[in-house]
Amino acid sequence: MIKKTLGRTGLEVTQLGYGSMGLRGPNTWGVRTVDEAAAELFLNAVLDAGINFIDTAPDYGISEQRIGQYIGSRRNEYYLATKCGCAYTQHDDHIEIDHVWTKEVVQRNIETSLDRLQTDHIDLLQFHGGDAEGLQNAGLIELLMDYREQGVIRFIGSSSSLPRLPALIELGVFDTFQIPYSCLAPGHHDWITKAAETGAGIIIRGGIAHGGPDAEIQRDALNDVWTGARLDELLTEGMNRAELILRYTISHPHCDTTIVGTCNADHLAENVAAIEKGVLPAELYNEITTRIAAVGA
Repeated sequence: MIKKTLGRTGLEVTQLGYGSMGLRGPNTWGVRTVDEAAAELFLNAVLDAGINFIDTAPDYGISEQRIGQYIGSRRNEYYLATKCGCAYTQHDDHIEIDHVWTKEVVQRNIETSLDRLQTDHIDLLQFHGGDAEGLQNAGLIELLMDYREQGVIRFIGSSSSLPRLPALIELGVFDTFQIPYSCLAPGHHDWITKAAETGAGIIIRGGIAHGGPDAEIQRDALNDVWTGARLDELLTEGMNRAELILRYTISHPHCDTTIVGTCNADHLAENVAAIEKGVLPAELYNEITTRIAAVGA
């Protein structure tokens, strides 16, 4: 699988990463759950497919525990990214998610994540949101730098979006940025470039637009962009909609990796095959861009 350097981290990451929200388990949110046996099989399938970048978070239910339990023994095969600022409450039938920017919460997240993930270090710890001024005033950036000096975490990042993203980029302290982007939601295109120009690595989330018009859970706003831009007309022989979306995402020159969350073995194989085909031909990429712009996305 194609690998790219994740900015100044120097980590060589696969262009297809794995987002583990789907492994959150029961009593969280949504209607789809994955049992323990399926979670074990799928996490090992992710590594067997060659993917070496896994993203998770403390407030993704039991995702961290499952990663530690089922592929902790293969820890040298993947880079592990998780998040902090997660003040969640697990109720009997759902998880209540909140983000709180205090040293107590961040320290608890780190300690809990290390235990759950069955590891002695986190490759990338990302603020799960937050604004530049608040993170600075709470001393949290310095706190993560201290953990980095200790070797508990290797790199620090921010998972954010507009309108908070510009100020976070201006700080010039983050090793990576996780930013939403796809051809159906291209609003962060230029900000991805600006973030990369600081030397930071770029992790794209939403890079397959939840599967586009063929997704199990339909999203009208994304479907309207697809239909309005008449993108079905641009599908080449053997190309499905998800492939077009995913290959468009990795065609952004600053996309180092895009984390795609699936628990479907067929979809995983399709995503791997799409990534291996590489970026879209320039003519097709430009036509998609032109059509998307015309519908105001």
